Amino acid sequence: MGCEVAFYLLLVAFSVALISYNILVSSVTPLRQDFPDPDGALILSSHPGFLSIEPNVQNPLDEGEGKEKKRRMKKKKSRLFHTVVTSSDSVYNTWQCRIMYYWYKKKRNMTGSDMGDFTRILHSGMADRHMDEIPTFVADPLPDGLDNGYLILNRPWAFVQWLRSADIKEEYILMAEPDHIIVNPIPNLSKGGLSAAFPFFYINPEKYKTVLRKFYPADKGPITDIDPIGNSPVIIDKESLKKIAPTWMNISLAMKSDHGADKAFGWMLQMYAYAIASASHGIGNILIKDLMIQPPWDAEVGSKFMVHYTYGCDFDANGKLTNGKIGKWRFDKRSFMQSPPPKNLPLPPNGVPESVVTLIKMVNEATANIPNWEI
Repeated sequence: MGCEVAFYLLLVAFSVALISYNILVSSVTPLRQDFPDPDGALILSSHPGFLSIEPNVQNPLDEGEGKEKKRRMKKKKSRLFHTVVTSSDSVYNTWQCRIMYYWYKKKRNMTGSDMGDFTRILHSGMADRHMDEIPTFVADPLPDGLDNGYLILNRPWAFVQWLRSADIKEEYILMAEPDHIIVNPIPNLSKGGLSAAFPFFYINPEKYKTVLRKFYPADKGPITDIDPIGNSPVIIDKESLKKIAPTWMNISLAMKSDHGADKAFGWMLQMYAYAIASASHGIGNILIKDLMIQPPWDAEVGSKFMVHYTYGCDFDANGKLTNGKIGKWRFDKRSFMQSPPPKNLPLPPNGVPESVVTLIKMVNEATANIPNWEI
């Protein structure tokens, strides 16, 4: 009887020790959770607050598929680009940014998108009341007088500050503008070390060869190396933009101070400066006309990616373009310099191009859904 009691006590002691060991091991094991990303694929989180129960045995085929899925996700993540716009604190720029950001959010997670995070670079030097609405980096403006009254010269300087100071997780950047509306999810169109850029018909380096040689000497290469682009829209890898940005800024300032260049390029000056800076660093561009449309001249949206509403849209009552004359129906962003456009703008008459109708419908949807729109 004594031996049986001793054996029983020994068995109880061993069981308690085993349970204690299991509890101890469990308490120091990292806890992880797999959760779906917006595309439905699985990515691994190391957040300590999550718990997962993983099987001890995996089917070799399942394990292989899991590795392939992670490889594809890693590749996709490496192609994400950060969308960025620069803006002053004017009412005019601000309402455009709010509409741009509204549509960015709607298109970001759609199939085909490589769109990562978003930043508005506010180059007023001060925070505004939309900081909580739009992810914003506040940059300092140029010193007084240095822009010579050309406010857009703050753009390259703002990019220099952002690239030096911000934590940009994506390896690529899409430079866009406040008056862009994303109509279809945008993939990363850059490839093979080349940026993806929209070609502007009015950027003509060959026409201004003599002036441009002051800033792009013959030993740099032929004038044809300078692409017919501005800085936006451009999808570019982050490291290349870090090289270009200071050169872009310095060339912009030098061109503005040069009477011949300032006279030749006018409002296009910083666009030419970016194109020169890109060529100076050997950064080539894939010219993609379908990256953007510009109503009313481009009539169809189709599979294009952005609408740029820089031109006034004026039509008569029959839907005919009035070619520079104020129309019976019109939409021009410059009509809203001091206050944002009202909600529910009237739609254009029948016969107006699809691009213009789409633009007004997208503006109306945004203004109907953005909180405190008219404040």
